[in-house]
Amino acid sequence: MPWSRQNPVTVQVLGVCSCLAVTAQLKPAVVMAASVTAVVMLSNLVISLLRHTIPPRIRIIVQLVVVATLVVVTDQLLKAYAYDVSRQLSVYVGLIITNCIVMGRLEAFAMTHGPWESLLDGLGNGLGYAFILVVLGVVRELFGSGTLWGFPVAERLGLYRLGYENNGLFVMAPMALILMGLVIWLQRNSDSGLQEK
Repeated sequence: MPWSRQNPVTVQVLGVCSCLAVTAQLKPAVVMAASVTAVVMLSNLVISLLRHTIPPRIRIIVQLVVVATLVVVTDQLLKAYAYDVSRQLSVYVGLIITNCIVMGRLEAFAMTHGPWESLLDGLGNGLGYAFILVVLGVVRELFGSGTLWGFPVAERLGLYRLGYENNGLFVMAPMALILMGLVIWLQRNSDSGLQEK
């Protein structure tokens, strides 16, 4: 389950920069989550298949080459099929290369486990990352812009006629950091409650 004791964002505090940068709207958050999930799954699979042939001295270089190749392919696919979102994500897709989740899973798991387990590990970590991005994207877009996926939710529900106003702080970086802190606190608090029972 993505909301678990091993979520890469809330427990291991990995990949936080992109969580803060791309969650002002839900659509780019979902696309970034799908991109990272695909890259971590495929890179885990490739490195796991190559793990016995990679000399220990150059393992990081090989890992970076595999990840960089997958990121370039992902970036080109986004430009070809989702150009508007690709422009919104800007440099953040390229920064998947240095995402701590991707490199951490390669080093900690794919180098010592088989292809199937590594693929599943990539999927689980990608979904954990995606869960946090979607939660932040929903909250920030809904309260900051009154929309979800560009659909005018607040307007359709008549909230503006009742005096509701969008809170511009939600689309700014400080609120992303505050919300991330709240999500981490909630998850860790719920985990400690489960351990006490």
